[in-house]
Amino acid sequence: MKFNSPFKAEVAGTGIYLPEKIVTNRDLEKILDTSDDWIRARTGIQERRVAREDESASVLAVNAARAALAEARLEPDRIDMIIVCTSTPDVLYPSTACYVQKELGAFRSAAYDISAVCSGFVFGLSIAEQFLKAGRYQHILVIGSEVNSRIVDWTDRSTCILFGDGAGAAVIKRVETSERKGVLSSHIYSDGTQTDILGVPGGIGRTPISHASIDEKQYFIKMVGNATFKFAVKRMSDVALEALEYNGFTTKDVDLMIPHQANKRIIDAVGERLEVGPEKIFVNIEKYGNTAAASIPIALHEARQCGRIKPGNLVLLTVLGAGLTWGAALIRW
Repeated sequence: MKFNSPFKAEVAGTGIYLPEKIVTNRDLEKILDTSDDWIRARTGIQERRVAREDESASVLAVNAARAALAEARLEPDRIDMIIVCTSTPDVLYPSTACYVQKELGAFRSAAYDISAVCSGFVFGLSIAEQFLKAGRYQHILVIGSEVNSRIVDWTDRSTCILFGDGAGAAVIKRVETSERKGVLSSHIYSDGTQTDILGVPGGIGRTPISHASIDEKQYFIKMVGNATFKFAVKRMSDVALEALEYNGFTTKDVDLMIPHQANKRIIDAVGERLEVGPEKIFVNIEKYGNTAAASIPIALHEARQCGRIKPGNLVLLTVLGAGLTWGAALIRW
């Protein structure tokens, strides 16, 4: 059921932060039984960023947030809510968002984390959209920030080649307009029956920290690659079509699709399934790998910066993450 509101949720500013350290496929050749050609052929990734020891998720998030606030020409005390989407929080609690709030000085805001892993930013955007369209808040800061390098096993070729660190942020503002623009709709889903195909099995509540759990590397990412690929292609495609149909569009109306940057083969397969040509798909996975919840906002910012998104363009976001979680959002710029 559609919710008719006099308000719209618009993107007022975006920003990113990427650690300086670059780990190339050639670097990985020195420590793994792999090659640059093998990684490129199977993932499309050439390099990824790795955070310094003093760069936690909140540090990355704060830098991205400051850039987004600057573009939106907004002071931190104008922010009503901070949503940090992360699966690599600074600590179990308090939330990473509270550390971000402290550093920004955004003390008039509610601040909390959500964990939908790679789908995090679209989930956070959906939450922000509802609050803004309901007229409850004026400005919401949505941030995807990850330090995946902390939870990858650098001896596991199947996972460590995929992930990178980074953060992306967006200021979402409430506007009152009759124009059909801004976030047209967002669609989010989960399937808890598929928790075993992608995740970090170790956890405080379920698996108490012990020498055994550490020796078994339970605090690193584990993934069933083939199953993840199949689910990603189907779910990302299906939810993208749902978002378009909900708003009366088809894939032919899309000016730019920004899919989650997990694997180039997944991106290509989603494009083929939706019949969206490569010229309409934004890809930056070769530079950053899979930055999980930061993937979409980093790509969104870069697409804007390089002129791939222009006023009036219809932009489609589509994602899948552990959980499983998946979603899509349609934005008229």
